[in-house]
Amino acid sequence: MSRAVSTDIVRLTRRRRKALTRISSRTSGQFRHVQRARILLAAAARTPNAVIARQVGCTPGTVRKVRRDYRARGMRALHDRPRSGRPPVYDVDVHLLIIATATSEPPDTDAQWTHQAIADHLHASRGIGISASQVGRILADADIKPHRVRGWLNRPDDPEFFTRAAQICALYQAIPAGTVLLSVDEKTGIQAKSRKHRTRRAAPGRPERREFEYVRHGTVSLIAAMNVSDGTITPKIIARNNSVSFIAFLTEIDQAIPAHLNIHLVMDNGSSHTSKATRKWLAARPRFTVTYTPKHASWLNMVELVFSILTRRLLRRGEFTSRKHLTNKIIKFFTHYNRTAKPFRWTYDGRPLKTA
Repeated sequence: MSRAVSTDIVRLTRRRRKALTRISSRTSGQFRHVQRARILLAAAARTPNAVIARQVGCTPGTVRKVRRDYRARGMRALHDRPRSGRPPVYDVDVHLLIIATATSEPPDTDAQWTHQAIADHLHASRGIGISASQVGRILADADIKPHRVRGWLNRPDDPEFFTRAAQICALYQAIPAGTVLLSVDEKTGIQAKSRKHRTRRAAPGRPERREFEYVRHGTVSLIAAMNVSDGTITPKIIARNNSVSFIAFLTEIDQAIPAHLNIHLVMDNGSSHTSKATRKWLAARPRFTVTYTPKHASWLNMVELVFSILTRRLLRRGEFTSRKHLTNKIIKFFTHYNRTAKPFRWTYDGRPLKTA
């Protein structure tokens, strides 16, 4: 006797089959999602319901239900249908009160709202008895996290911002003939720190272990100029970040670059860059030209990319037993960096960026 074929035929596109295969192989996903994915994959292979039930570990009725649900709802069949459940204990007004409280100024005694503080406030001001955990669930549904904060800079609009940004980007993309383009900036307050106990290096199945406590040995300040055309760096450790140190650095650059070449500097509006002494020194040397980045736009200064590389590769996880040790490591880093230095490929052209 021939076996009856289910009328709820499951057909899978390549994308759906790939998604179901990924779900079915999970070891930490919800069991019902994994089970339903396996049922649908077997059903797509024209496996009889009874065989699927034995393979998956369920009843044939469950197999038939999943097949029917897939025919009606597609991939949403992996999830349960919405259920009415019990009537809500807290109505919409309470939800809105909680959201309004979490987005208002905190009480004078605290700097931020907590779930318990919101619950206590509603009980004292409105007579609403609610637990801190319930407040947390309601805020989670609204995607409000009063414990988190993100820094934000409120700066006045600069009508010349994009004009000046475009000028810098044009320099990066087409350096004038007979000109050395240098991106200059300082990285101050680099801490020389060492751990109280030796770091244990990584091993199979175990990440590197670092001692939590450390010893401070002072700080070091760095000034650097990046040659935009070839990516090489001219570093110098400075005792103080002031006009005297900056002019001394520019003097070294002036002496190191052949006299027949012009020097164009890209730098921010730091006090040592815009002081009277610095402007006077630059005005006395016509071969120097300066383009300043707009305010709060140091990211347009290409040498910042090199400082980021220095931080990731050396400073963030390095251990330095003294200021001299840190200084030597920084200079050694740039000596090695310059051997394989390459110019960055700058793609931003200074126009306003489109946001999604």
